[in-house]
This record gives sequence, C-alpha cells and structure tokens, in this order.
Amino acid sequence: MAILDAVIGPIANLLDKIIPDPRQRDEAKLALLKLQGEQDLAAVSAQLQAIVAEANSADPWTSRARPSFLYMMYALILWSIPMGLIAAVQPQMAQGIAAGMTTYLRGIPEELYTLFGTGYLGYTAARTWGKIKGVER
Repeated sequence: MAILDAVIGPIANLLDKIIPDPRQRDEAKLALLKLQGEQDLAAVSAQLQAIVAEANSADPWTSRARPSFLYMMYALILWSIPMGLIAAVQPQMAQGIAAGMTTYLRGIPEELYTLFGTGYLGYTAARTWGKIKGVER
C-alpha cells in the first residue's frame, strides 16, 4: 500500500503534463484515486476478515478474549466497593493495596498495552464492520 501511495503522486503530476484538456485530466486523476481507494479497501477488508475469522474461532482462548477482558474490567471497577470499605476502616492498608496494584500495572511493558489495545480495537472494528455488512448479529 505504501508503494501505491508513493506512485500515485508522481503519476498525478505526470498526468498534468501529458493531458492538456483539463476535463480529461480530471477524469484520469479521478480514475487514479478510485484505484487507490479500491486498493486501500482491499487491504482493510483483508485485515478485517482475519480479525473476524479469529473472533469466530472455535478455540475458547481466542473466541472468549473480549468477554474475559470485560469481566476483568468489571471486577476492577467493582473492587472499588471493598476498597472503599477498607479505606474507611484502615486507610493505610487501602493505600498499600492501591500502591501495590499501581506498581504491578506500571511494571507491565508499554508494548503489551499497545498490542492489547490494538487487537481489542481491531476486533471491535471487525465486529462493527460485520454487523454493518449483515454477516454478524
């Protein structure tokens, strides 16, 4: 796709020099842009198909990644209730627990957060695309 982007600009400049008629030149540029759009669409479609195939996988580790992540997030949010009670009774203990969790989470390399976020957003985009296309419910 990067190669196509590198070629489109020079070809458009070349069309300005080769085709004297402005209307024909604009039509040629439009056809060139359409080609680029089709190439971009094909690349995105291939990526989304791979994500959808992974989401529909029979492998429980693959197909349940999204619900498992949501359950984990719910647990972290709900953990604020007992943490509030602990903080009311023993503020130092609550601060220690929070500091320990923060230290642990900051110890995870940023690349893993990026990888997970990218995969999660890609999966979400694939699900949305599948619903729009009518492939998924």
